[in-house]
Amino acid sequence: MRIGLYGGSFNPPHAAHRAASLLALKRLGLDQVWWLVTPGNPLKDNGALPSLAARLEAAREVAHHPRLVPTGLEAGLGTRYSFDTVAALTRRFPGVRFVWLMGADNLATFHRWQRWRDIAGLVPIAVIDRPGCTFPSMTSPAASALARWRRAEEDAPCLAGAAAPAWVFLHGLKSPLSSTQLRAAAARPG
Repeated sequence: MRIGLYGGSFNPPHAAHRAASLLALKRLGLDQVWWLVTPGNPLKDNGALPSLAARLEAAREVAHHPRLVPTGLEAGLGTRYSFDTVAALTRRFPGVRFVWLMGADNLATFHRWQRWRDIAGLVPIAVIDRPGCTFPSMTSPAASALARWRRAEEDAPCLAGAAAPAWVFLHGLKSPLSSTQLRAAAARPG
């Protein structure tokens, strides 16, 4: 099995999450993409975060695909940080080839994540381009630190079978949707 791990608050989940997942399925030759709907992001204020159950229900409605699997795995595992989640999953499922999926906006701040270098050492990473994020992500401290392990985009189908560290930058998805913008629009008065 080749499984993409796509973590986030999914607050709210939207069509660009689905499109990025479908792009990853196709370009990386994945069997499934697991949406790791987090109980709370350690780098964000979670005070107004809807319940995990509500976000999971909304994620299932948006995913609407048999190979896109929204989960609350982190709550079940009792993990808070992505490294701990990835480490637990690779231990529990040693025969599965996991790939960490992230938007280009996350690569731009990846160096702020706890044990980000260790995540890169555990599983290959696929970075999915987003409008306005290409340059900030590719000039980020993490992109610079991981530059020697970057694979050519045409090698994306081989990424799941590659030994970590290995990563690829995937172009092609240009949806402007973001959860932050959707929350802001919903909060504006009528």
